[in-house]
Amino acid sequence: MSTPTTVWQGPWDGFDGHEQVIVAEDAAIGFRAVIAIHSTSLGPALGGTRMSTYAGSETPQTAAYQDALRLSRAMSYKNALAGLDHGGGKGVILADPATKPLQVLHAYGRLVSELGGRYITAADVGMSVADMDAVGETCRWTTGMSAARGGLGDTGILTAVGVWQGIRACAKATWGSADLTDRRIAVLGAGKVGGRLVSHLAAEGAALTVADPDPAALDRIRQAHPPVRLTDDPFALLDQEWDVLSPNALGGVISADLVPRLRSRVICGGANNPLSGPEVASDLAAAGILFAPDFMVNCGGVIQAAEEAISGDLEQGRAKVMGVFQTTLEVLDRARSSGVTPLAAAQAQAQERMRTARLAGPAEQVP
Repeated sequence: MSTPTTVWQGPWDGFDGHEQVIVAEDAAIGFRAVIAIHSTSLGPALGGTRMSTYAGSETPQTAAYQDALRLSRAMSYKNALAGLDHGGGKGVILADPATKPLQVLHAYGRLVSELGGRYITAADVGMSVADMDAVGETCRWTTGMSAARGGLGDTGILTAVGVWQGIRACAKATWGSADLTDRRIAVLGAGKVGGRLVSHLAAEGAALTVADPDPAALDRIRQAHPPVRLTDDPFALLDQEWDVLSPNALGGVISADLVPRLRSRVICGGANNPLSGPEVASDLAAAGILFAPDFMVNCGGVIQAAEEAISGDLEQGRAKVMGVFQTTLEVLDRARSSGVTPLAAAQAQAQERMRTARLAGPAEQVP
């Protein structure tokens, strides 16, 4: 099977600063993918790969392309704030996650390999550890693989740790204490991240309500944490009164139209891009709602991937992810002292580190 043909490569509209964008297709096997590299100023781009048909979009190819651009930029900020020597990149495979033909995963691995280490991939929405094992069969720059393949497994493990620490930091900034005992917290999404987050929050004594449309996900929570309230309708919880609203599934759920109806003090979750647009951050601030930028608190997965890329271990990664607590406090303090939103403060802090790295010269690539 041949390597997919690169059918398009830059320029790109609507997003500034991306170093490289590749759209590739192999019609013979039904393969279509986008890889966006936003920055390598800190080191090789690192970020997950998601698989989706983008069925809700009128133009799935355009939606996949825009997703790759938006998410790769967020990965640059995420990696910079996490203190990693990596830039931001993202891959999108335009396919049905329910099928995942092996030849498509192998083709994607070869496409990543063409970049020669400029982009290191990991798992995102629609991709499993087994899928990353398959990608790794044709690409050495693959993380999120199983222990049998020398990997550290599902990156949701440490993503949940980072979100937990972000929530604790937001609690301290809002109420003066990181103690979550009896705090009313709504967790939207009980999958790889949300399900593990529930365990951390339950251990702290939070008053939890968990929403997920998947009955199997709710059953797992019911068996592990019987006192937790459950619902299959995440949207029904959005405008109820919470101390913390934690979106942990797909993004875009917090819109400008929703803000006037929100009755949460804090929004902090693992979902990428939970705001429908960056302007919503200002709306939330005006409404007195503290929003913790997603790329600041959900960095645990990429820290885990970075550890795997250098043959590290899970405990080393976990120790780094616990630093999300302090980073969040620093960004929130910067936002208050500068009179800007936490989103703007987090972006500024990440951009400063990236700018310093660019001035220092090209980053060393992973061999």
